[in-house]
Amino acid sequence: MDKKKLTKKAGIIVDIAMYALLLIQMLIVFTGTTIHEFLGIAFFVCLIIHCIFKRWWLPSLLKKRDTKTPKPRVIFNIVTILLALSIIAMILSAMDVSRVIFPDISLIGSVDIHRYLATAVLTLGVIHGGMHFIMRAKQKKKAIILTSLAAAATLAIGLALVPYMNRHLKKVEISYSETVTGEKAQWNGGKAIVIYFTRVGNTDFEEDIDAVSGASLLRADGELMGSDELIADMLCDITGLESRAITLTGEKYPSSYNDTVSVAGKEKSDSARPEIEPIDISGYDDIILIYPLWWGDIPMPVATFLEQNDFGGKSIHLIATQGSSGYGSSTATIKSLASGAEVNEIMSIYCEDIPESRDMLLEWVKNR
Repeated sequence: MDKKKLTKKAGIIVDIAMYALLLIQMLIVFTGTTIHEFLGIAFFVCLIIHCIFKRWWLPSLLKKRDTKTPKPRVIFNIVTILLALSIIAMILSAMDVSRVIFPDISLIGSVDIHRYLATAVLTLGVIHGGMHFIMRAKQKKKAIILTSLAAAATLAIGLALVPYMNRHLKKVEISYSETVTGEKAQWNGGKAIVIYFTRVGNTDFEEDIDAVSGASLLRADGELMGSDELIADMLCDITGLESRAITLTGEKYPSSYNDTVSVAGKEKSDSARPEIEPIDISGYDDIILIYPLWWGDIPMPVATFLEQNDFGGKSIHLIATQGSSGYGSSTATIKSLASGAEVNEIMSIYCEDIPESRDMLLEWVKNR
């Protein structure tokens, strides 16, 4: 086999590997973060090899032509440029949200942006490959239809299937003692208390409910537990502080995650204030408030807690848990409801990282 044919076959193998790696990386709910990130490195290596094989493309794009470039080739070039830009952005976003290989890089830290960029890369990659197929096909209409269907499928995978799997299939089971207990640290500051809100204790769960990270649930030694309660227990183990849960006294949230999302959305739009058990914070200087982001903001029972208390002269330290990124609009909402308080953003923890967040909490307590 001559060198040209060998190079062509090697290029096809590398291209197939790139598509396969992207698809497998979409299944992070099954592979886990560590494998996902190393697969990303493998994709990058394949990309470099692909660029070496196709190094003629950029000079040919810049080369002056005596004849007009055919329309399919123009479309192909535009798609390729968009694909290259999307890959660069995806790689940068991957480093930004990395928890294993690049843990010290943090700019925006948006998992959603990374997923959207990965979806764009996969979709444009399918169109890029499909353009080769279209330009060579005898039945071009059929080739266009097949390429369009494949591109639509990749969009559906990235924008619908992957979020669904992450939300409904990522089950979490931990050993409570191994996760919560460990090194201690002195709380430096005024008298403090940990206040948290979580679904467990505020939801009428069915007995066979799945404990999935996207629904803010896990099983500790087989028992159902709220993710934010786990963080509160970690902090209390580290510092020796006491904790209190924000607990509904009226109607609880439904067992179904999707139904809870709907109820929470209506509460937010209505500015509802669900009734909760009173929590007296008058004797405390520092309140560590742990809450999930619901519709990009605090759950309305947390709003009730904030309005029921006088925060004048106190400090509120925010720990948000979320399935996307950041604090949403929760910080601004808390500042508006807790008049007179000094509000500090401490950390926003991605739902999958909650069981491994004790070291971050310990570091914060030590350095504050």
